[in-house]
Amino acid sequence: MSIRDAVVSAEGDRMRWVELPGGEAPRVYLHGLGATASAYFAEAAAHPLLAGHRTLLVDLLGHGLSDRPQDFDYSLESHADALATALTAAGVTGAELIGHSMGGSVAVVLADRHPELVSRLVLIDANLDPVDPAPAAVASGSIASYSEAEFVAGGWEKLRDRVGPFWWATMRLTDRTALYRSARRLARGTVPTMREMLVRSPVPRTFLYPEADGPLPGEDELREAGVSVVAVADCGHNIMMDAPEAFASLVAAALAA
Repeated sequence: MSIRDAVVSAEGDRMRWVELPGGEAPRVYLHGLGATASAYFAEAAAHPLLAGHRTLLVDLLGHGLSDRPQDFDYSLESHADALATALTAAGVTGAELIGHSMGGSVAVVLADRHPELVSRLVLIDANLDPVDPAPAAVASGSIASYSEAEFVAGGWEKLRDRVGPFWWATMRLTDRTALYRSARRLARGTVPTMREMLVRSPVPRTFLYPEADGPLPGEDELREAGVSVVAVADCGHNIMMDAPEAFASLVAAALAA
């Protein structure tokens, strides 16, 4: 295991990841908003069903180990392009991407903008549609209800109290400007939407979501487009942590199909 990095901007900003050695095809794990890849995916990446491949646990700009540029817009497109630069520098092509929440959204955009870098997508309760900003909303929608100045000046304190100590353990490491801009642009979504990009993608795609959340919106359309949609029992949003054995089994099956 080692920590590696790559320059991903003209200003010299570096994206960093924890890398585990192994064979091809490379696997890239992407965390969600206010998270870090190693904290959320270390157990899964080391599971006997998933170990053995070259594995990159990547922290997006503004998060975890990576740099926190203040002139970066933190849109999904910019996150994806910076990630593409890092993967290219690392000699990665045809990667199997496993993305949680916002990381799943970035994975979808990456596959659409840089198809040579992606061979498969496994999305874990990822954001596929825009959300309306509202103080009572969850995560990105709540953050996006502030102006950037309001959030950075103190709005983040209300978020800290709402998300609880587990999420805050990694969210507190995220640059507040990066957290706000990432959430704002995630809530706004992309054109075309992440859902539309996922539907038209030619690579094998799997979407995992918590069974307790009820039917996945737009599930029929996804299935018709060839996306394997799987409801996972006995878990919440953090499926890889709440149900690690089921997660490893389902991801291994998705990557072997």
